[in-house]
Amino acid sequence: MIEGATHPAIASWESFYVIVGSSGAALTGLQFVVIAVVAGSRARSSNGEIAAFGTPTIVHFCAVLLIAAILSAPWQTLTGVSIALGACGLAGVIYGLIIVKRARKQTGYKPVFEDWLWHAGLPIVAYLLLLISAFLLPGHPTRILFIVASAALLLLAVGIHNAWDAVTYIALVHRQKSMAPDKKE
Repeated sequence: MIEGATHPAIASWESFYVIVGSSGAALTGLQFVVIAVVAGSRARSSNGEIAAFGTPTIVHFCAVLLIAAILSAPWQTLTGVSIALGACGLAGVIYGLIIVKRARKQTGYKPVFEDWLWHAGLPIVAYLLLLISAFLLPGHPTRILFIVASAALLLLAVGIHNAWDAVTYIALVHRQKSMAPDKKE
């Protein structure tokens, strides 16, 4: 293989990861807007709520950006790709378990099934897919790269859903508070 050339199995995914990585980066910026909306609203969030429901969205978008960067690098063999994706997947699974702990510990909001699914379950599934793919990639790169792509897209979808969920929650809480009669203390 030519020095600096990308492994052929990965080279065909270049456009996909340019799009996905750019989306992850742009949506990271969107989440900063969401946090600014939360900070400016009358509905105050605690550090525990933000750590459980806001910060993970940034982490998932950055993970998508990292996956895109890993797969856009000029790897000559798949061993390095596997190690990098495996580390990303393992870190994501561990972080997912930390999110579960934080969500249970915070007291400002009682998560419902949909929250557990989108904020804990689906991200852990995506990171597990990434971790498993890392082990299988060298032997079956053509098939496994579709699973890696699916994990990246799942993390994007999770981030988009969770950012939207946060904004709509804040909007509804703000609306309810503005419609409630003022109480004099």
